[in-house]
Amino acid sequence: MSYNELIKNFGRIRDYMRDFYIGGFKSRGEYDKKSARSYDDERRRLESWLGDYMGFRQTVLGKNVFIAIDSRLVRHNPLYKAWKAKSFTDGDITLHFLLFDILDAGGIAFPLNQIMEKLDTYLADVSERETFDASTVRKKLKEYGQEGLILTEKQGKTLLYRRGEMIKLPSVDLLDFFSEIAPCGVIGSYLLDKLPAGGGHFAFKHHYITQALDCGILCALFNAMRQKRGVELSLMGQCAGEIIKKQVVPLRIFISVQGGRQYLMADYKGYPSAFRLDRILCVQEGECCEEFDHLRDMLDRMQQNIWGVSTRGITGNGGEAGQPGLERVEFIIRYDTGQEYIHDRLMREKRCGRVEKMDAHRSRFIAEVYDSSELVPWIRTFLGRIESIRFSNKKLARRFQYDLKAMYQMYGIIKDGKEDVS
Repeated sequence: MSYNELIKNFGRIRDYMRDFYIGGFKSRGEYDKKSARSYDDERRRLESWLGDYMGFRQTVLGKNVFIAIDSRLVRHNPLYKAWKAKSFTDGDITLHFLLFDILDAGGIAFPLNQIMEKLDTYLADVSERETFDASTVRKKLKEYGQEGLILTEKQGKTLLYRRGEMIKLPSVDLLDFFSEIAPCGVIGSYLLDKLPAGGGHFAFKHHYITQALDCGILCALFNAMRQKRGVELSLMGQCAGEIIKKQVVPLRIFISVQGGRQYLMADYKGYPSAFRLDRILCVQEGECCEEFDHLRDMLDRMQQNIWGVSTRGITGNGGEAGQPGLERVEFIIRYDTGQEYIHDRLMREKRCGRVEKMDAHRSRFIAEVYDSSELVPWIRTFLGRIESIRFSNKKLARRFQYDLKAMYQMYGIIKDGKEDVS
């Protein structure tokens, strides 16, 4: 049975879960945000949700607790349980069902005064009856109207309310896939709970479950983009407890297929910038942005020269690249007969670059990007096959060569790092 406590602020739960399980489980002594009693309460709550997915390891520093999930056996993201544990007061849940029962009258619309009369009739025979004033009911109806669950229409000066149309839920397989792959997958998980259990046809080699914690932030950003609004982001600062606020215009969401990390690409002070979703604490909607379409088109054009999410070179000069601000990377790799899959890998992973097959055993990769340092980790996976490499960013070229020499020294291939290994 889940830990029984009302949860109104998911941001707090997201913070605890990140501290306890995602970023590393903190011991009772390390947890300094609140009292030791708060630590015990939050730990018990999280264990009630994730008890079946926890592993333990005893170290010299004590017991180390972590999430242990076998994706071959676990088909659904267990972190969604944190969202579903949000509970309601008795009054909230009572009013919810009464309102939808009252409005379930064949599409008939009712004014607020008639809804209040029907509520009194429903509750007349209840000994310990709840009481609802018109202001509370009006606010609840407005909330449901914003969600599209209740439709409103005006008749003269009177506002009428009626229940929205019922929709047919998608198939179990579609929701099964959506809930684990799509952004805001928790929505699919909620809908999946309303259908009979399916056959579980999907298994995922790379299952990025921590995205579940950012669904609320992602949903708020999608709503702002749909309305073409700016937002105020509350971001985690470098120092503990520091909160930084920035006014931005959200444009796109980028998701890494390698690590699952999600980024907001937004206009900040006139330039596209990237913000990690797991560093965003809160999103506050701002005013409509008249230049939204122009800013998004500009980002789409720039995306042809963005390797990851960095646009650091947009105000600089790449020197030898085709446009100001772009940096050029070019390297040639060699491979033996029967290793043509190396060329195929280049073609598959080239992103915004281009690949040229020079002969039967050599291929050239060329890219012009805003930040060539983003390519370095990928380029390193070809070490031992690189015949030549050239960076227009001279500082990066020197650092790359220095790292190579340091590696050769570490393995004893060279003695003092003076040999030329370029």
